[in-house]
Amino acid sequence: MTVDETHEPVLRAENLTKIYRMGEVEVVALKGVNFAVQRGEFVAIMGASGSGKSTLLHLLGGLDNPSQGEVYFAGQALSKLNDDQLTILRRQKIGFIFQFYNLLPTLNAVENVALPLMIDGQRLSQYQTKVNELLHLVKLGGRENHRPDQLSGGQQQRVAIARAFVNQPEVVLADEPTGNLDSRSGRAILELLQRVCKELCTTIVMVTHDPKAASYADRVVFLKDGEIVNQISSQNGSVPIEQIMSIMAELET
Repeated sequence: MTVDETHEPVLRAENLTKIYRMGEVEVVALKGVNFAVQRGEFVAIMGASGSGKSTLLHLLGGLDNPSQGEVYFAGQALSKLNDDQLTILRRQKIGFIFQFYNLLPTLNAVENVALPLMIDGQRLSQYQTKVNELLHLVKLGGRENHRPDQLSGGQQQRVAIARAFVNQPEVVLADEPTGNLDSRSGRAILELLQRVCKELCTTIVMVTHDPKAASYADRVVFLKDGEIVNQISSQNGSVPIEQIMSIMAELET
């Protein structure tokens, strides 16, 4: 995909700081992070446990508020939005993929994919074709009527990916999307994300601890102790895994 660097980044963090208070103790999760994602980019965020990567993802998606600084979505400061406006932004402009799928067990694949549409007050019958096309895109054609307990872990994650894209979001935020999958299923999911990102022209920001997963991105950003300490970009369509592992080893020393 050709990244559009000529306009306002679709996501931008400016001097982003997040402090959690646990009794009298303050835990600084992020320290003055400046970060931008261009439209069409697939960005991976890496770091050791506690480095602040999931906190950064939650702030970018408006799931939490920063202690200081600002997040801009397509030039709009999230702090300027009231709760209803922020809810609408998340529902219509941002897709979320989590490690634990978050599928409703009583709904079949079609209904789980269409859930954001139904929450938005739209009728499934209007979007049946679109939902079926997404299920075929994630290679689940023929599984439309299967409930989560009738699907493998990898298939459930494919349903979650289709659901994340059903509203044609500008950005999809993925938190360890392959964390619960075996290596074969995980590789298939990453190839799928890479392909869907290109075919649907959607920006993806993914948190991962896995160098192999990060190598599928256009750019890898490294966090340590709540600060961005390094980043590398792809060469010939992928980020060299050896380079990722080298940087991660340095961060762990």
